[in-house]
Order: sequence, then C-alpha cells, then structure tokens
Amino acid sequence: MMRVRASRRGLEKQTSFRPLTPFRALGRIRRAVGLLALVICGATLAYLGLGLTFSEALYQTLITITTVGYHEVGDNAGTDSYRAVTSVIIVLGVGSTFYTLGVLVESLIEGRLEHVYGRRRMTKEIARMNGHIVVCGAGRVGREIIAEIAEDGREFVLVDAVATQLNYPAEYPLIEGDATDDEILRSVGVERASVVVSALSNDADNVYVTLSARAMNPNLFIVARAHASAAEEKLLRAGADRVVNPQFIGGRRMATYTLQPNVAEFLDVSVHGQQDEWRLEEVTVTVDSAWAGAVVGDVRVRPTTGCLLLAVRTDGQFVTNPPDDHVLDPGSVIIAMGRPGELERLHELAD
Repeated sequence: MMRVRASRRGLEKQTSFRPLTPFRALGRIRRAVGLLALVICGATLAYLGLGLTFSEALYQTLITITTVGYHEVGDNAGTDSYRAVTSVIIVLGVGSTFYTLGVLVESLIEGRLEHVYGRRRMTKEIARMNGHIVVCGAGRVGREIIAEIAEDGREFVLVDAVATQLNYPAEYPLIEGDATDDEILRSVGVERASVVVSALSNDADNVYVTLSARAMNPNLFIVARAHASAAEEKLLRAGADRVVNPQFIGGRRMATYTLQPNVAEFLDVSVHGQQDEWRLEEVTVTVDSAWAGAVVGDVRVRPTTGCLLLAVRTDGQFVTNPPDDHVLDPGSVIIAMGRPGELERLHELAD
C-alpha cells in the first residue's frame, strides 16, 4: 500500500505546486511576449530615426520580423544605413518572433497534455487504493485534517470544488469536483474506502455526503463536520459515526486550557505526536490475532511491548484501567501509551 508522508510544517510552507493546472509556464509566456514587444518598439524607433513616419516605421518593422517580404518603404529605402538597421531587425525580430510562437505552442500543448495525462494518472492511482481515507472539503478544517493524516502516513484522497487551485504537495491525490455528486464519490473509490471525512462548509452538503457515502458503502466509518448544534442529530441519522462541531470543541479546549492547562497540554503532546519519546495510540485486536480471546493480563506481562494499557473499548463501551481478567474479544480496541517502537510492536502482536 502506498503511504504518503509529509510534515505539517512542510504542508504549510508548500506554496508553488498547483496540480493539474494548465499553463504553468505563464512566466515564460510573459517574458517571451515582453521580448517581442521590446524588439518591435526598438525597431520602430530605429526606422523613425531614418526619417520614416510612425505608420511607415511600424509597417516596415512588422513585415521585416514576420518575414512577409513586401517592398521596403520610406525615402531612405536602399541606403546603407537603412539596410544595416533592417539587417539587425531581421536577426533580432525574427528570432524573438519564432521564440515567442514556440513558447506559446509549447505551453498550450504542455498544459493540455498535463491536464489529460495528469488526470489519467490520478485516476489510475485512486483505482489501486483500498481501505483509504476520503476527505471532502479542503478549507481551514480540511487542511488540518489532511496534515494529520499525511503525517501519519495513511493513504487518502482529497475532494474539493477548487482542489486544483490549492497549494498542496505534488504527491497528494486531489480530485476537483462537488463532493455531494455521487459520481465524484465513486471516482474517489468510496466503495473501497475505510473512512470518509466530510468537512464541507455547509451542513446540508455534509448531510448529502454522509447519506451518499453510507448508501455506497455500509461499512464506512464516517466523520462529519457540523456548524450548528441542530445539524449534529441530522448527521447522525444520516449515517455519520462521529459528528464534530469545531466551535464547540474549540470552546471546550480553551476552557480546559484555562482551568487545567497541564492536562490539556499533556493530551495535545500525546495524541498529536508532538513528542517523539512517547504517544497515545489505539490498537485493534483482529479476529486472527493471538490476543483474540486472551485477557488483558496476558498483554501486560509481555516484556517485549513495554506499553501502558490505559483502556479497552469493547462493544462501544470503554473500560479504563482494565483488570487483568478482562477478555479481549475480536474487534476490541486497546488504548495504549508508549514509545514509537513499543507501539509498533504492540500493533504487530495484535494483528
């Protein structure tokens, strides 16, 4: 499975990449057109210096640099100075004209080919994905979600109506489109995905995405964003497994920092991996795991893990500080704290 890794800092600093956007060589086009305009102005001024009127000077300049080959104009035509000026203009003007045309044609072809083949590559890449995460919405909330998922190395696809105008790293799979459209959801492999995150800016749109995604894949885990408190129950009825109200959570987080700042900071450091020494993670006991049907005491006595078991979730219920005789049924989720290597070992044993 492909794993995409990118640090949050790297995501915030990424400003130059715009995927599947034609005419990325716009700067080259401007420079080429500017060079041609400079040559035309200089040649016109040179002919004006030879006594031609402005219309005659501009006309003579254009037929010279375009190699049309009409007869020379002006009373000084045929003189040595006239021929010298014309010779210089031919060299500079013809070269700049063909250079400008070449840049325009190249940019047009590259832009169209990049759009066509870029989308084709993206479609093939998404078609190979299985068990990935689909994130709908790339606003401020969506950006934070993507940063966390990418940092964790999970496989994902981002869907947004203006995805190709956003400054995301080149390795990020982006699809531009309306996430409420069923065809768009199918194109990002919702039927094969494991999680859908609907972080659109409108509650009604999040309800539509939740309904469509649940109908396409009943086994999905759906996380939906809610702006209004009244929308939370609607999203749950539509099929969301979790509903998040950023304003509500933000207010509670600020209150926690006000009343218990050390507790809040401890949770931030452990959950979001801000400290490499240790962190909190969840580990699922699979059906084929050696721990399926075992008890918590069997896990705790394993000297190879070294992790601290904080809680176990079974059938939707949390058991904090579980006793040694607590049975780990298949599908149980262990909440553990430990160093990265210890947690990796815990995952291996639980699989």
